[in-house]
Amino acid sequence: MQFRDLYAQYKALKPEIDAGIQSVIESTGFILGKPVAELEEQLAAYVGRKHCVCVANGTEALQLALMAYDVGPGDAVFTSDFTYFASAGCASIIGATPVMVDIDLDTFNMSPAALEHQIQRVLAEGKLTPKFIIPVDLFGLPANFPEIEKIAAKYGLRILEDAAQGFGGAINGKRACSFGDISATSFFPAKPLGCYGDGGAIFTDEDAIDARLRSLRASGKSPEDKYDNREVGMNSRLDTLQAAVLLPKLKAFESYELDAVNRVAEKYTAALSDKVVTPAVPEGYLSSWAQYTILLENKEQRDRVQAELKVKGIPSMIYYPRGLHQQAAYKWMELSDTDYPNTIAATQRVLSLPMHPYLENVEQEYIINSLLEVM
Repeated sequence: MQFRDLYAQYKALKPEIDAGIQSVIESTGFILGKPVAELEEQLAAYVGRKHCVCVANGTEALQLALMAYDVGPGDAVFTSDFTYFASAGCASIIGATPVMVDIDLDTFNMSPAALEHQIQRVLAEGKLTPKFIIPVDLFGLPANFPEIEKIAAKYGLRILEDAAQGFGGAINGKRACSFGDISATSFFPAKPLGCYGDGGAIFTDEDAIDARLRSLRASGKSPEDKYDNREVGMNSRLDTLQAAVLLPKLKAFESYELDAVNRVAEKYTAALSDKVVTPAVPEGYLSSWAQYTILLENKEQRDRVQAELKVKGIPSMIYYPRGLHQQAAYKWMELSDTDYPNTIAATQRVLSLPMHPYLENVEQEYIINSLLEVM
């Protein structure tokens, strides 16, 4: 059994994927070939943004988005404490300072109340200039943008939506990657929409930001002369081969995969909600289920359950074993666990179960029955 069965997906899409790859090889347009432009157009249309700029990976998508708005030293960037390192590292690498924000335990996403507290704290200290909020659409569920957008407007901050795990999610029909001033996603293979290597995309409605991003992803080149670099950018382009893989995957994702993972999630929740804390999806929200993450009573029970599931041949994962404030790279901040109680609780209690659109009923029933047995 696979935690996320990429081979099952490949078998289902093999003719289209193989044909796309072969077409790129025959064209020899390996860098920014026609499929990249086609993918950008289709992605923008799907999420409801004017522009999409495909780049080398999701981490650089976040970094380039901040660079396009001249974020740098002296600026504060607020992000969730319970997420992958890139959500904070994208700010650090350009000299800005990430400010970690505790989560709401029911959704695992940034707490609006904790966000406002951190903004007020930074303003009171007077050492940094608040610039950006990076809410994370964790595990496929969009962050609480209705409340976060109010806070951003109150304090004059911009929003960069980190939809690395959120692609396909929605709030009242408005899709992930369409929230905030700018948004980014990842095409890492295990993501809701994944390629066969690294890849990412940035979404914007602003023509000037779109033009700047296209320059920044190509080392800051001028649109008139590629050998005239008007600023220092990055070498961050999505390979044409990856675009060829993503085009049929996007079609499948929109046609049936998103519905399929929601059916899997519904079955998990119906069978498990009396025994464990199952993921909460607020009214009007749609998750793309990058992960299906339950909460156990404590670390001891979580670790025991995971070990016993492994004996039964069932893979599970802990996303995440520590908060960003606990990362070695941020020890210099001297942040206390007491400021992040919900993050700490999550790190000790979370367990993610196998989740993908090709999970067979018999497999899911075995997972459910096994989990209930070891509980």
